[in-house]
Amino acid sequence: MTETQAAPAPSSRPDPGSGRGLSILWQWLPALIRALQRRTRETGSEMRKVLWPSRKEMITYTVVVMIFVVIMVTIVALLDFGLAKAVLAVFG
Repeated sequence: MTETQAAPAPSSRPDPGSGRGLSILWQWLPALIRALQRRTRETGSEMRKVLWPSRKEMITYTVVVMIFVVIMVTIVALLDFGLAKAVLAVFG
């Protein structure tokens, strides 16, 4: 190495062969578990605040969605059929 070249900076990563990688995993694993537990607890708390629809409302919403889907499928099928006929008429 010459005087003008700087020495390479030491790596902040542990050497894979040193066995430190597993110890680092065990250091942050409890924090990860605590974070997941807190997230689960907060999610449950938020779900209790939700205003859930009644059975009658849910049936109504389901019927509306099903009717909408049937209408959209019919429109797409008719367009597909019409465009297929048009393509066959033009290109034979």
